[in-house]
Amino acid sequence: MQKITSRLGVCSWSMQPQSPQELIEKLAAAGIKRVLLALDPLREQPRGWSRLPALAEKHGVKLVAGMFGCVGEDYTTLESIRKTGGIVPDATWDQNWKHVQQTVKLAKKLGFKIVMFHAGFLPHEESDPNFAKLVERLRKIAGAFAKQGIQVAFETGQEPAESLSRFLVKLGCKNVGVNFDPANMLLYNNGDPIKAMKLLGPWIKQIHLKDANVTKQPGTWGEEVVLGTGQVKWKAFFKTLEDIGFKGNLFIEREAGTQRVEDIRTAREYVEKLCR
Repeated sequence: MQKITSRLGVCSWSMQPQSPQELIEKLAAAGIKRVLLALDPLREQPRGWSRLPALAEKHGVKLVAGMFGCVGEDYTTLESIRKTGGIVPDATWDQNWKHVQQTVKLAKKLGFKIVMFHAGFLPHEESDPNFAKLVERLRKIAGAFAKQGIQVAFETGQEPAESLSRFLVKLGCKNVGVNFDPANMLLYNNGDPIKAMKLLGPWIKQIHLKDANVTKQPGTWGEEVVLGTGQVKWKAFFKTLEDIGFKGNLFIEREAGTQRVEDIRTAREYVEKLCR
């Protein structure tokens, strides 16, 4: 199997870049040349971000895959993101569908084979009034990407692995899988990451490398921490990846802290040492 270190990259939004040039500079500082790219800036600010592909090529940076966000998402609390996350809210669905269609074109132009996003809190049971609605919406999204030969990956964490696997079976879209994030399982307090990864193995298309600690106060967020300092059992994590035969890409993600580049560099060095 191709070495994990050769498939290692970083999520562009973790760098908080204000321009393509700043992204390139921060990637250099972190020592990483492979990127999971946030597509929203390219869609919203084409004048400023359209030069990124040429700039990336000039500096030997590979844009590997894409990500898009949904309208009106509020991550302030667990309750606020439950109400506003992904494509669940009816009030933002039309705008989200418009953005999806634009994102498909962008991803195709960039040559991406996989795009990820947060679908929102998926219902645990078919009896839930939102179940049929979300199946319909997600099939529509999956179909739009499938027409361009692009796979779709849902972010993990917002529901237990058992619920997500049942939903994926019911959804039944060949081009849909998951972007597995072990830290999100802890941040949302939705189960052991290693057990979840084993259950979701057949659907894992991509990985986020992030670390966290479970909250001590039920109903609140866990704490994201620098990779290697939290409760993710990394040796077991990478051993499980090998056991399930995962051959996709892995992207370091850092969404907290005030020294993102330093934290990402630390994460890269930790993974490289562990996976030598």
